[in-house]
Amino acid sequence: MQPLSDAFGRVATDLRVSLTDHCNLRCTYCMPAEGLDWLPKDQQLSDDEVVRLIGIAVERLGVREVRFTGGEPLVRRGLVDIVRRASSLDPRPQTSLTTNALGLARTAQALKDAGLDRVNVSLDTIRSDTFLEITRRDRFADVVTGLEAARAAGLGPVKVNAVLLRGVNDDQAPELLAWCLERGYELRFIEQMPLDAQHGWRRDEMVTAEEILAALEQRFVLVPAVEPRGSAPAESFLVDGGPATVGIIASVTRPFCGACDRVRLTADGQVRNCLFAREESDLRTPMRAGAGDAELADRWLAAMAAKKPGHGIDDPTFLQPDRPMSSIGG
Repeated sequence: MQPLSDAFGRVATDLRVSLTDHCNLRCTYCMPAEGLDWLPKDQQLSDDEVVRLIGIAVERLGVREVRFTGGEPLVRRGLVDIVRRASSLDPRPQTSLTTNALGLARTAQALKDAGLDRVNVSLDTIRSDTFLEITRRDRFADVVTGLEAARAAGLGPVKVNAVLLRGVNDDQAPELLAWCLERGYELRFIEQMPLDAQHGWRRDEMVTAEEILAALEQRFVLVPAVEPRGSAPAESFLVDGGPATVGIIASVTRPFCGACDRVRLTADGQVRNCLFAREESDLRTPMRAGAGDAELADRWLAAMAAKKPGHGIDDPTFLQPDRPMSSIGG
């Protein structure tokens, strides 16, 4: 087994696997109202190809955690079987799912039975009118039901990821935290990142981690958690003395690139060694041309070796990736 190491001593053990670029929401900070040009089916990895590449990552390259993402992974028909096969690998990786939860009420128990460990649900507001404004879909009740189903199925800890948008929901942080605390969900706020399809992100319009903390402290007493953060993207804070916590992922203003342990596989079989990378390494083409597992592993190792020290958002020369988040996978 060879670790997925880079030139700066970091080792990737957390694999994010995008199963589709399709999504059934149209969040304003992600894509236009009309959606995007989705990947043709023949360019997407098949279920067998997805499982084969996950197997290489786990069995040959030391990956210990696999997170299924999208787009929206619940729209992938083979999701449950992919989870079952990935969870059957030896050594068994920890498996999780990032989802908008629209179809989670129907699938939570099946996913748990297949071996899924937990879920992260994207939810930016608990106001149905604001949810409609952000997502362009009147589906807030379905998300709530999906969260409840995940908790009932034992897919915990159930985490909620929220993005605050200036002038839209930036006044709602305390009520969202109170709502999550009441239900036992772990809330994490994420700074809006330059990954929208419209390339309309502006740093001066982003709600920063400092602003989020200030808003929460109007209602709660927050103390930095004492446990080591390690490679976790979120800074954790005890809420009102704990044990409940809230997290803030400050990818832009407090980058944590030096401890990054993640690597990404897109739905069309490209390795991305950084969320903000502008280069990709193709595994799909050689795999379909007959490359063996050893060759594919070597290509993956080479892709990780070229990882840059940081994403460079603070650099004046920073260029946003051509792919939006829905196509990269979270």
